[in-house]
Parts: sequence; structure tokens; C-alpha cells
Amino acid sequence: MTPHDGEAALPTRRIALASFAGTTIEFYDFFIYGTAAALVFPKVFFPALGTAAGTIASLASVAVAFVARPLGSALFGHLGDRLGRKRTLVYTLLLMGLSTVAIGVLPGSATLGIAAPIILMVLRFLQGVAVGGEWGGAALLAVEYAPPGKHGRFGMFPQLGPGTAFGLSSATFLAVELALSPDAFLAWGWRLPFLLSALLVGIGLYVRLRIEETPVFRELHAERERRIQDAAPLRAAFGRDTRLILLAGGTVAAAFALNYMGTVYLTTYGSTVLAIPRPTMLALGVVGGIVLAAATAAGAAASDRFGRRRVVLVGNVVTLVCGLIVFPVIDTANTALVGIGLCLLMIGGGIVLGPAAAYLAELFATGHRYTAAGMSYNVATIIGGGVPPVLAAGLVAAYGSNAIGVMLGVYGVLSIACGLLLPETKERSLRRIDAPADALAQQ
Repeated sequence: MTPHDGEAALPTRRIALASFAGTTIEFYDFFIYGTAAALVFPKVFFPALGTAAGTIASLASVAVAFVARPLGSALFGHLGDRLGRKRTLVYTLLLMGLSTVAIGVLPGSATLGIAAPIILMVLRFLQGVAVGGEWGGAALLAVEYAPPGKHGRFGMFPQLGPGTAFGLSSATFLAVELALSPDAFLAWGWRLPFLLSALLVGIGLYVRLRIEETPVFRELHAERERRIQDAAPLRAAFGRDTRLILLAGGTVAAAFALNYMGTVYLTTYGSTVLAIPRPTMLALGVVGGIVLAAATAAGAAASDRFGRRRVVLVGNVVTLVCGLIVFPVIDTANTALVGIGLCLLMIGGGIVLGPAAAYLAELFATGHRYTAAGMSYNVATIIGGGVPPVLAAGLVAAYGSNAIGVMLGVYGVLSIACGLLLPETKERSLRRIDAPADALAQQ
């Protein structure tokens, strides 16, 4: 068999498993923090602020990771473009696992005083650095190994991680809460999902250490040995593709807005504003995770047939419509309708995020692909994932929940506009060590 655009000798199942397992573990760790921040952190780490202010401070600590994610993209993107995808992914997994387990054993404010929330913030920042560096490598691991014509389908596997992780984190907290009394859950039970991360990281490391570097990167490494050292990946990425990075990030921002409103904000909104029992909201989160994974798989598969750009644009139109209609549905406070609203948020985001791994990988040249693709993705998480949940509470207080629909609609318009300015990439080779100064020129 002649080597061709992403083919590799390693079993494709092992590559798919490695990319899927890693992102699932990373995002499981990422999501359990958000769940704990909504349920227990105000009482454990911010009790001196009172109920309302403690809740605000706890949820604000979630956003610390979004600030850290671009730093993770820059740091691990540099390592991934210089040292290789595999080695860097081992580093990100270890950093995330150690940070998460440390949160699980961190004493509360009753023991450490003000040092407890400060340490918590530092550990959350490290989580953000880790997940910021994780996505680019996991996406490239899958896509650079993919057979011709199947970049979207293989890029699906790292993208299945967030949906699976959301369902898994909700299920874990639900099981712990149902098994323990409220006092035991608050005293020590909430720590169990964090400590479980040690086992999951061990599994992830075992899987990742058994794979080899991607053939596309090996070709790049061989080429570098024959010529003068390239510019630093971060400098190359922003020196040549700044506009492309920003447009790519804007194109997937609306998907993150819908997903994080569903995974972070809705848990708090449903249990406090709508007075839906907490176990019910966690059970809906399990369903939402399944729906997100299914929509992600559908979007990824469709992109191999119809093209990345077309599927992403269709998905952003869906996010626009879903964003506008979803909160009137949720505000009925009917459990079934709240579940439908959550699923709409997951469907809209999933269709776009399904092709994202292949699309962002194909937009950039191999020499700075890890850095540029990861930076695009994490710019989107700040714009779409970090900002809307923070704005939502103020918008609801001032204008009612319909204002959230308007905000999500604005995100939809932004992402559609950015997508219209990007090229189609389905037929592009990933064996591009060099690329034009601005890949938009290839549109």
C-alpha cells in the first residue's frame, strides 16, 4: 500500500481510542470542577462571602480556566510542533490529572482559611493550561493518522470527548449524591469524582504511551533536519495566519456558547431559578452528554461527504435558531421541556464541533498546526465558552431570560459571518510543511 495523506501502519482503532480517551479524561476533569462549583464550592471554599456572593465567586472561579487555555495552547502547541504530538499529550494528561486530584484532597477554608480558595484558583488555572494544550494534540493525533477522505470521521473521536465527559461527570455526581446523605456529600462525598481522575489518567497514559508519533509530524521532523531551523511555531502561526486564527475561532464560538450554557449555566439555573431538584438536573446532564456526542458524530461524518465549511455553516444556522428559542422552552420549568431545551443546546453546538478537529487541522501547515489550531479553538472557548455564562445572570436579572436568546442569536450571526470568510478544506493534504502567508488566499 502506498503511503498517502494521513495513512499509517498503526491500527486505526488504537489511534481513535487514544484521542477519544484523552479528551474524555481531560474534559471530565474540566467539567466536574464546574459541577462542584455550582453545588458545593460556595460552602467549602467561599463560606465567608455568604450564600449569594459565595456562589458568584465560585462560578467566577470556573472562568479562570478559560483565561489559561490560550496559554496552554501556546506552551504545549510549541512543544507539540517541536517535540511531537504524542509526547506533548502525555504532559497535558499528567498536568490535568495531578491538578484535579489535588483539588480532590485540598482542605477547605475551615482548615486553611483564605489560602484554600487561592490554591483552588491556582489549580483551576493549571486545569485550564492542560486542557488548552490537550485539544490541538488530540485532534492532530486523530486527523494526521486518518486515511484519505476520512479526516472528518477520525477527527470525530477527540470531539466525542466533551459530550462523553459531560455525561460521565453528571453521572458520577448523581451516583455520589444518591448514595450519600446531604451532610456526607458536602463533607467529603464531592471529592470522590476528583479522586476518580487518578484511575482515569492511569488508563489514558497506558493508551497514549502505546502509540507512535504521527507520520505527518515524522516527515516534518525529517525535513527540518535537512534545512535551517524554522521560526518558533507561535511566531509562525501569528506571523502568517493571524486573521485565519481569529476567523476560525469566531466560526466555532457560537457552538461553545450553546454548549457551555447547557453544561455550566443551566445546572445552576435549573436548580436555583426553576427549583428543579438537583438530582434531576444531573440526570438531564447525562442525557445531554449523550445527545452532544451523537450530534458531534453526525456533524463529523457529514463533513466528509458534504465538506467542512458547509456543515459548519449549517450547524451555525441551527445554533442561531436554537439559541433564540431555547430559553422560552426551558422557562416552563417542566422537566421534560427543560430536557428538550438542554438537548437543543447540545445539538446546535455538536453539529459545528463535530467537523472542527478536521477543519482546523486542514487550515494550517504542519510546522505550526498544533499551535495555530489549538489557539483558534481556545480563542473560541473564551469568546463562546467563558463569556456567556458570566453575562447570563446579569442579563436575566435586567431583561429576563429572553435576553439570553438574543445573546446566543448574536453569537450565531458572528459565527456564520466568520464561516463565510473561510475556505473549504476537505480536499486539502495534511502534508503541507509550508503554506501561503494567509491560507484565505486559497479560498
